[in-house]
Amino acid sequence: MDKLLSNYKLVLGSNSPRRVAFLKQMELEFTQRVISIDESYPQELKGHEIAEYLAKRKAEAHEGLLAPNEILLTSDTVVWCNEESLEKATDRKEAIAMLSKLSDKSHEVITAICLTASHDQLITHQSTHVYFEKLSLSQIEYYVDTFEPFDKAGAYGIQEWIGLIGISKIEGSYSSVVGLPTSLLYNSLKIMTSKLP
Repeated sequence: MDKLLSNYKLVLGSNSPRRVAFLKQMELEFTQRVISIDESYPQELKGHEIAEYLAKRKAEAHEGLLAPNEILLTSDTVVWCNEESLEKATDRKEAIAMLSKLSDKSHEVITAICLTASHDQLITHQSTHVYFEKLSLSQIEYYVDTFEPFDKAGAYGIQEWIGLIGISKIEGSYSSVVGLPTSLLYNSLKIMTSKLP
């Protein structure tokens, strides 16, 4: 691993175990510092605009708290289907309804990343098209009852059972659908660190 962050400390502003796992797999040293925010957004925003807005909002919660040598990473994932954002399901009924909407059609998964340093910020996103096979109600109910995907946008994890049996193809970044576009993050960190003193 090259010394991408040799002069900087990466701070992850997320408690997502999937984002934590990806950073470890990328061999990036980091600490976690999570501040909860209100994740509502202006209703006129669509798709990637929602993801970028929320990633930036998460960064704004840390305003004035970053050391000069720290780079904060915040992120947000949006599942966009038929001009609608499918957020985290609040209960079993909502999760089943979401997966029924995704069944037998394609949707877009957009993950935005926001890198923030004391005097610089970079916001970008990755869009991926995901294609679901037709799912039976019994398959959907089994998945929701067994995996309880209430911490995931769209009420599913591509890396879990439903993704293995139900997703026929993706066009874009697998890691972005899981929750962090790793290649985009790596290249964005290179850009950010090249501009910092």
